[in-house]
Amino acid sequence: MSDPSTAPTTGTDVSPYDALLLLSFGGPEKPEDVVPFLENVTRGRGIPRERLVEVGQHYFGFGGKSPINDQNRAFLAALRADLKEAGVDLPVYWGNRNWDPYLTDTLAQMKADGVRRAAVFTTSAYASYSSCRQYRENLFDAAEAVGDGNVSAAPVLDKLRHYFNHPGFIEPVVDGVLSALADLPEDQRAAARIVFVTHSIPTVMNDASGRPGAGGAYVAQHLDVSRVVADRVATETGVAHDWDLVYCSRSGAAHIPWLEPDVNDHLEELHARGTTAVVLCPVGFVSDHMEVIYDLDTEALATCERLGMQARRSATAGDDPRFVAAVRDLVLERAAVERGEEVTRNSVGEFGALWDRCPAGCCFNARADKPTLAGEDSPQRADAAQ
Repeated sequence: MSDPSTAPTTGTDVSPYDALLLLSFGGPEKPEDVVPFLENVTRGRGIPRERLVEVGQHYFGFGGKSPINDQNRAFLAALRADLKEAGVDLPVYWGNRNWDPYLTDTLAQMKADGVRRAAVFTTSAYASYSSCRQYRENLFDAAEAVGDGNVSAAPVLDKLRHYFNHPGFIEPVVDGVLSALADLPEDQRAAARIVFVTHSIPTVMNDASGRPGAGGAYVAQHLDVSRVVADRVATETGVAHDWDLVYCSRSGAAHIPWLEPDVNDHLEELHARGTTAVVLCPVGFVSDHMEVIYDLDTEALATCERLGMQARRSATAGDDPRFVAAVRDLVLERAAVERGEEVTRNSVGEFGALWDRCPAGCCFNARADKPTLAGEDSPQRADAAQ
């Protein structure tokens, strides 16, 4: 196991980087944004508009607004304040895959501002096509557009390593579970089961996640994090709670296998086996996305209420200062690596700190072979940014 210290890397030298880019999914901000946003998300998949309207009801139930953009604004403010307090002089930009501010527009602004090389932090912690490689495809497309067909004419973009096992992400999750357990009735607390939840993906996507020829990284990483959190909770409380990893937000054609079990189906099974209390931990999400406030806070908690099970939903990392500081740690770590210096990488669990540059062919796109940035096979040359 690697050093579990939550102390960020010290120092203020972020060279060769002259900017940090927060890259996220994006979400609608008002009812009339919902269907156009979903069209962006599903472009190229041939999904009828009427189906998008149906899916959009989840958003309409919350005023037609996703919480993700406001969460990113809060995170940005906290991140800028953290960098300033630590004496790190680094402008922070924000771009989205599917909604304003769009990544291409942000990258164009970065180029206009004279940015030459930027570190990129994505709001997805784990490895899979949709949570990593697709963002790297987005980076290529944006750089190609900004560079008028030449990605090397755009700022060089280095995606920071996966941080699912960084202590700055883990510690807030642990505290969230501890708080949720403490909020359960005392006579239900010790027997409560921890149900870790993440976004379901097609099984073929999980099979392709991670290094080529290895696969299964998406599930394996979630299991590792869940085990670390459960062990930490046991250490803090003196109670070893049983736990499971389950999934939410399945979509797509019914004949395509996705990761299971669904959280609601699993709750039904737990109830049938005599479980009377659960903590729902959204371990796959960095903040309270729509999948959290709808799939868990609305649907899953309603299932628990109907079954008569005591249930609490634990907090996500959000803008917890430790998670914010983890971004600074990742930037300083990667900057030192790019300068040829030795670094101590913070991580917990069995995986250790993963690669800085994604291996060629990892988490491949089953629909089409698209070019990417920020990998071992990136067409951008870092020396051109110096």
